[in-house]
Amino acid sequence: MPIALITGTSRGIGKALAERLLQEGWTVEGCSRGEASLTHAQYTHRQVDVADEAAVTAYVADVVQRRNRIDALVNNAGGAAMNAFVLTPGSIAESLMRQNYLSTFLLSREVAKVMVRQRGGSIVNLSTVAVPLALEGEAAYVASKAAVEALTRVLAVELAPHGIRVNAVGPGPVDTALTRSVPAAKLAALRERMGLKQSLTMGQVTDAICAFLSPESSATGRVTYVGLPKAS
Repeated sequence: MPIALITGTSRGIGKALAERLLQEGWTVEGCSRGEASLTHAQYTHRQVDVADEAAVTAYVADVVQRRNRIDALVNNAGGAAMNAFVLTPGSIAESLMRQNYLSTFLLSREVAKVMVRQRGGSIVNLSTVAVPLALEGEAAYVASKAAVEALTRVLAVELAPHGIRVNAVGPGPVDTALTRSVPAAKLAALRERMGLKQSLTMGQVTDAICAFLSPESSATGRVTYVGLPKAS
């Protein structure tokens, strides 16, 4: 039974992905800053600040001690903020880099150590269509996710000799707690720009992630933008 570690599983994409993998026979280790909202015999939840280096190191060590291996890592946890660039506090930019980039860096580093020893694994990082679209009002958020994409491409090259694939998925607008805080007019404008009649479904996003997690996939160093006419 393959083992997946997914961050941010208390809600949204992380929870939907955990539920899907559990249905497909995976064992899932999930974490978030809040309590678990998912109950399943093959699911274990921990409350972890994934931007805290010591906490991440201890968490991955605990998973390995209990499960012996990690076949897949999905770095889903993160945050967003909307501010005109000249009005964005430095604290917001720093916080988003910690939530989005640093957490991905730390989890990927610790799990990659495990995957190197076992000679294989798949890492999928979450980005956003806001990167290729260069969405105005989201400079700090876009920069943090662009850093995730750059990290993805470098890790794909560095870890390939060890049989580890590293890819990223950048969803368009999907109904989550994060997007519910975005003004309806802005979401409508984004959907129109992308040629979407409605927001993406969770299934469309988890399809893209699962395509990379599939043992039949050989892709690495790729970023798939869900909802855009073309993927890069």
